[in-house]
Amino acid sequence: MDYEVVLVEEKTVVGLMVTTTNEENRAMTDIGMLWGEFLQAGVYDSISNKINAKGIGLYTDYEGDFTKPYKFLACCEVSEATDIAKMVVKMIPRGNYAKFIVKGHMQHAVAEFWSNLWGLSLDRKYSSDFEEYQNNSNDMENQEIHIYIAVND
Repeated sequence: MDYEVVLVEEKTVVGLMVTTTNEENRAMTDIGMLWGEFLQAGVYDSISNKINAKGIGLYTDYEGDFTKPYKFLACCEVSEATDIAKMVVKMIPRGNYAKFIVKGHMQHAVAEFWSNLWGLSLDRKYSSDFEEYQNNSNDMENQEIHIYIAVND
């Protein structure tokens, strides 16, 4: 898996959050349901001050490595968090991230990426990792997703 280490500036995101785990494929169900609510219940459309039209899947508040519980947010980057109602505001911290570019079916390509990442020897921070959906095509089979994994300096 090819990647480059990039410096990401701090980002403010707003969205919906769930606590989940990778045990027994629970994350697949939890994350899928959260994305459904975020996109289909009008939550995404109701967020003010979006920086761009890219959806973000944020993995944060890890209780250990990828085998332990963590929080997931279906969210987007904002310039200012206002009128958030039942949503959550989180900060993606400034730092070094391994940036991967994944192409293919939105769900399948991302799931395959994570399976492969868990076998990769990468000095992960387990602080905040995120998927940035480029939304550069209406074809769900042919999407581009940038995935950022926080790494130690």
